[in-house]
Amino acid sequence: MGKEGNLNDFLLILQMKQGSEKAFDKFVRKYYAEILSYCRYHCLDQAEAEDLTQETFLRFMENIASYQHIGKAKNYLYVIAGNLCKNYAKKWKAESVEQEILERELVSDGGIHRKEKRMDVEQALGRLAPELREVILLIYFGDCKLKEVADILQIGLPLVKYRHKRAKEELKKLLGEEDSDEFGKDDTKL
Repeated sequence: MGKEGNLNDFLLILQMKQGSEKAFDKFVRKYYAEILSYCRYHCLDQAEAEDLTQETFLRFMENIASYQHIGKAKNYLYVIAGNLCKNYAKKWKAESVEQEILERELVSDGGIHRKEKRMDVEQALGRLAPELREVILLIYFGDCKLKEVADILQIGLPLVKYRHKRAKEELKKLLGEEDSDEFGKDDTKL
């Protein structure tokens, strides 16, 4: 997205602060799919993920008056969504959440081999420590750069790099060496 996307967000946010519903609609359309995808990996079903996504944008708008556009608005949305998902997860056991996601994906996904690989990846992700899983989800499913992950999780970049490395190592062990390339890509995603 770069500087131009950041400028577009800045202008949209200014318009939203002035009460422009059109700007808010444009902002939501711009980020809805990414935030929904992120929420889907943290909750039981599509409807719940949609509710969490909508709540993310509502909370953003509730705080728009005090929001100062320093970095990327998308990072702030991930922080809000992450907090909402954590609150949601407290209500349910993490294992049952991930099992339901896996079952939903298997029903909607095509191809037996792809289903098996997806199942293996989902199960492996479920066995990671929550702080490692979160880094992997943001990088590979949220398409965030390492610096963005650090901002979202409010931790230092070296810790993100360490967790990313540890998570990849654990996933390689859990998936076996033949799948080691699955999470070996994007090592330099800064």
